[in-house]
Amino acid sequence: MNAKVSVVKCNSYEPAVVQQALRNTVNLLGGITNFIKPGSRVLVKPNLLMSKPPEFGITTHPEVVRAVIRLLKEIGCKIVVGDGPSVWGKYIENVDEVYENTGIRKVTQEEGVKLITFDKRRMRNKFPLTAALDECDYLISLPKFKTHEFTLITGAIKNLFGLVSGTYKTELHKNYFEPAEFAKILVDIYQEVKPALTIIDGILAMEGDGPATGGKTRQLNLLLAGSDCVALDTVMAKIMGIDNYEVLTTKEAALRGLGENKINRIKIEGEDIDKLNIPHFILPATSAKISKLPGVLKKILKFLIRYYPYSSRLKCTRCGHCVQVCPKSCILLKKSGIKFDYRKCIACFCCQETCPAAAIAVKKSILAKLIGL
Repeated sequence: MNAKVSVVKCNSYEPAVVQQALRNTVNLLGGITNFIKPGSRVLVKPNLLMSKPPEFGITTHPEVVRAVIRLLKEIGCKIVVGDGPSVWGKYIENVDEVYENTGIRKVTQEEGVKLITFDKRRMRNKFPLTAALDECDYLISLPKFKTHEFTLITGAIKNLFGLVSGTYKTELHKNYFEPAEFAKILVDIYQEVKPALTIIDGILAMEGDGPATGGKTRQLNLLLAGSDCVALDTVMAKIMGIDNYEVLTTKEAALRGLGENKINRIKIEGEDIDKLNIPHFILPATSAKISKLPGVLKKILKFLIRYYPYSSRLKCTRCGHCVQVCPKSCILLKKSGIKFDYRKCIACFCCQETCPAAAIAVKKSILAKLIGL
């Protein structure tokens, strides 16, 4: 039993409370120097999906970022903070807005560390990753504890997708639009860049149609930490009430020998998650019921059971974000709102993920409705 994950309670984002809880989380694993060499260069990567303040539960809370920065300062590290959020329009301008509205810019200024943009890249395997990785000795990843419309959960492995440079994210969605294929790409990224330490912000979590404005916040009051992202996501899924085989990323990563996805082989330090009595999370509409169907039935019905995005005209602000992010260019901006060309749509839900107004929901095929999915 080599995989180890720590789970610690943290009941608020008050700075002193977060600092102590995060320290406890890391100390249960042997302390920060068990992962990071003193005086080294460290890239801290939060999950900054979009330009929304922390109370939306979409992005890693700035106080979690602050707590990590202060822990690294104690061992004399040179720290940079950065992320590559979902992209629409002009890349650098959008990132500046995200840094401002998520509170990350303020924290980095107050702590005197450098905030960087992922504007330089280097091609690795099938994708370009930020060149900031080449300039640092270690990566610390700070995901958010959330459900995800396309990948079921967004946690330790999925957070690394933000290392992909700029608009190439949409190219990967376009080229690998089947969930199983996209999961392999996410695992490819994890295999290429393994964080030295990952700390999941589960103080304010998200359930339902996450990972953005379509989801619902849920006070969970937990921090999770570990170096094995597969084990972390497995524990996260267990807390949510999800069987580990339903999470395609952990299944694929375990097959490659990149981590542990069997809960009985993971040593959990801190809280006994079975005694927390956490009600099961509400899962995304596209996966909550279909994931429970027998494998043979799913294969037979997969061409008839379909899910598509659709727009609520009452909520749509005609901002055009969905139009610019769509990897298949199947969304048109009209005077009355947006219109989808479903002949081109691959149901990647990038549009829903990036909609700042929560105006995009899920449309079901007739068969899906008839059988109650």
